[in-house]
Amino acid sequence: MSTHTPDSHAARLQLPTPARAALVVALIYLFLVGVGSLETGISTMGGDVQEQLFSRVTNPLAGLFVGILATVLVQSSSASTSVIVGLVASGALGVDAAVPMIMGANLGTTVTNTLVSLGHVRQGAEFRRAFAAATVHDFFNIFTVILLFPLELATGVLATIAEAMSEALVGSSGAEFRSPVKAWVERPVDAVLETLDGTVHGTALGLVMVGIGLAIILVALTFITKNMRQLVADRVERSLNAMLAKGGGVMAMLLGVVITVAVQSSSITTSILIPLAAAGVLSLPNAYPVTLGANVGTTITALLAAMAASRPEALTIAFVHTLFNVSGILIIYPVRAVRFLPIRAAEALADLAARRTRWAIGYVFGTFIVVPIIGIVVLG
Repeated sequence: MSTHTPDSHAARLQLPTPARAALVVALIYLFLVGVGSLETGISTMGGDVQEQLFSRVTNPLAGLFVGILATVLVQSSSASTSVIVGLVASGALGVDAAVPMIMGANLGTTVTNTLVSLGHVRQGAEFRRAFAAATVHDFFNIFTVILLFPLELATGVLATIAEAMSEALVGSSGAEFRSPVKAWVERPVDAVLETLDGTVHGTALGLVMVGIGLAIILVALTFITKNMRQLVADRVERSLNAMLAKGGGVMAMLLGVVITVAVQSSSITTSILIPLAAAGVLSLPNAYPVTLGANVGTTITALLAAMAASRPEALTIAFVHTLFNVSGILIIYPVRAVRFLPIRAAEALADLAARRTRWAIGYVFGTFIVVPIIGIVVLG
């Protein structure tokens, strides 16, 4: 009879910190290989197929809804923004069309912590606090989209600034971006392409490469997040407790950035806050700036993905993602009267949800699934 217990089994799976750090580096490289495979696959399919795949998303509002729904389905803005970067890198998607999708992905990622808060639905006052802490992230991103989406459509200001930044770093549009990372990523991608080339051809080869790329991206991001969480979990908890004990503000935002970059997931950062808020340990005004920092920190994934791309436009759209989140903070947070609008909206919705659970369920399904689907069908 075996004497192994679950605890002893878990102990065997613990890796030394240097080994886990090396594993994370390897997984990041694997993630970049996935982005490279996606780009290569789309390019291999040819221009006609690319046009058929993406010509339907001509309406910017439909693109916004595509970004929301895609992120909800994969439960990761990191995955969806990486795919968008890959599409731009391949030339299948223009920067103008990708900008609304990036905004939508930024909004769609907030569904995870809202779902986490539903775990407290039977606890009354706990649920009210948890739901408010979750949806304040939603409302901040909704208000940011309301402000910046029409401004971007009218002026293209984010794309213009992002293009200037990418040109300063890698050269003008139309030139090939020869990142050293790209050279490292090309070798395994070319090896896979050559292996498959004798078996499948043309569009089929492109589809297989896209499938391989998507699978690698999702698997790599999953294990990066899991390993980074174990690598920095204790440090994150200590830092979070120490910082939030002193109050919120800019330092809490910076903490949100650092934690999200460390664990490679804004959903993890914001979901950590939910049980603390539910228990009454963390006030909503103190949790709020951490979520804003998480918004900025999550953009590192798109920037990493752009490093594996061959076109400067990929870096441009990654910069748009960062600029969108930073601009939202600069517009909303400094003015006290405006700063607390997401908090008031979240508290009002949480009061309704605490009295009638169907409000919470209706809000989640309506905002993140029903409205985007209707928008895509009607506008796409």
